[in-house]
Amino acid sequence: MDAVTWEAPDGDHPARRAARASMAAAAAGRKQEWLALFGPDAVIEDPVGPSMLDPEGKGHRGPDGIERFWDENIARVRKFHFRVSDSFANGPACANVVTITTTLDGGSTMTIDCLTVFTVDDGGLITSFRAHWEPDRAMATLTSP
Repeated sequence: MDAVTWEAPDGDHPARRAARASMAAAAAGRKQEWLALFGPDAVIEDPVGPSMLDPEGKGHRGPDGIERFWDENIARVRKFHFRVSDSFANGPACANVVTITTTLDGGSTMTIDCLTVFTVDDGGLITSFRAHWEPDRAMATLTSP
């Protein structure tokens, strides 16, 4: 199974290209490739609002914050599968309906149903990544190996 299953409209759009590149790089563990997708003033809100990943709910900002987000969150996942069931691209943004299945060290899995919104600048770099999901719902799907 591919790391990204795209079942959504796939018309060419800069924010959709950035979203696909982000998922592919994360799934392959290609940190530098993933970091290069973000503009210098970019912000990641994953999830949007206060959570265990961002207690103040202010997002992970700039190159240092985004790299820290990778190191503390993405790098801890052994395997990703992204299933994109719908996608809406217009203006500088693309919103995707996504189910993310993660396999953690030790073999536990967790499923995150979410809406992700990627916004890009004129050069196609990500300026904002916002993932709308509920941590309690995701944690309820945690399974043991």
